[in-house]
Amino acid sequence: MVQERVMEKLAILADAAKYDVSCSSSNSSRKNKDKGLGDASGYGICHAYTEDGRCVSLLKILLTNHCIFDCAYCVSRKSNDVKRAAFTVQEVVDLTIGFYRRNYIEGLFLSSGIFDNPDYTMERLVRIVKKLRLEENFNGYIHLKAIPGASDELLKEAGLYADRLSVNVEMPTEQSLKLLAPDKNHIDVIKPMEYLKNEIAGHKEEKKLNYKAPLFAPAGQSTQMVIGATKENDLEILGMANYFYDQMKMKRVYYSGYVPISYDNRLPAIGTPVPMIRENRLYQADWLIRFYGFNVNEIVGFDQPNLDLDIDPKLGWALRNLSQFPVDINTADLELILRIPGIGVSSAKKIVAARKFKKLEPQDLQKLGIAYSRSKYFLAFASPFQLQRDLTSIQIKEHILNTQKSKYKNDFSNQLALF
Repeated sequence: MVQERVMEKLAILADAAKYDVSCSSSNSSRKNKDKGLGDASGYGICHAYTEDGRCVSLLKILLTNHCIFDCAYCVSRKSNDVKRAAFTVQEVVDLTIGFYRRNYIEGLFLSSGIFDNPDYTMERLVRIVKKLRLEENFNGYIHLKAIPGASDELLKEAGLYADRLSVNVEMPTEQSLKLLAPDKNHIDVIKPMEYLKNEIAGHKEEKKLNYKAPLFAPAGQSTQMVIGATKENDLEILGMANYFYDQMKMKRVYYSGYVPISYDNRLPAIGTPVPMIRENRLYQADWLIRFYGFNVNEIVGFDQPNLDLDIDPKLGWALRNLSQFPVDINTADLELILRIPGIGVSSAKKIVAARKFKKLEPQDLQKLGIAYSRSKYFLAFASPFQLQRDLTSIQIKEHILNTQKSKYKNDFSNQLALF
């Protein structure tokens, strides 16, 4: 009977946790010790793929879906008529260890609604990860949601046992948070981010001086924004994300398309969910900012505040800046090669390495795994493969889209361009 009740709770609280999309490879340095359970080094979460191509998973649950707040966009808000449940601290510990021993999971992603107040809830989250580490000797990956408004002491203790901590900013702007979650305070979200940033940096410096110093959130911190519940454009969203990367030293910012769950005149109508393609374009733009050297204002601007949905943001930039092309990949700097559509970070580095030994031709690029059908419009070769340079941006776009439609059988949702 007890087991049946726990499994009923699991069904409720795992389903409620699906709206939190902040799952990724962990980049944690926590290793197995004292013949304990698991190893977070190199692992990821939520059926993510690690750098070496492995698919890994974790137990993703809420401690409770009871909540004192009434955020209009949240399925667990206090006014929503949903079935409620709450785990005990020991139930979460037992589920994690039990699933790990059965080889179902490699880690834990734990969030929660707010029971009574932030400290009351955060204290229970900390007790769970502390019991897992100290009593069960569990060394697997743990991503823990930090509760806005919780004390610095609890955040610090959480960072000593969790691999990653995250505080969800929820809305892209303070105005939207006030509109849809009037009980919440924007500063309560920003303050713990600043605290965690300073603690993470401080522990890294301490680790350099003393290798025995304890780890503190070795996989860093992340956050999540709900998009489409309010009318912010992509310029505002990416501007906020860039602020988090620059000022809060975030590892990741996640974008969660709003899913209409009930009627509220402050929200989009039922039946009009945010297109998945918009999420994908934001992630692609985010990638350009973090790894390709792009500024936000190069991708979106006041004259074009939203990303194109039919082409990826790198291609969009290239088509708006044809004066930068064609590029000779045999002489161009790495920074410029990274801006050529169809060429990713690893491919760009391969090009720079390979051209030391020979002059590269189109067939060489194809061997390096480059999407030549896309990149050819932006490359220059002194060879019989020289392309005409009188195509307009509209013509190039049509050629590429026609190629994609042929490849993906007109499935618009699959027209996600390779970087």
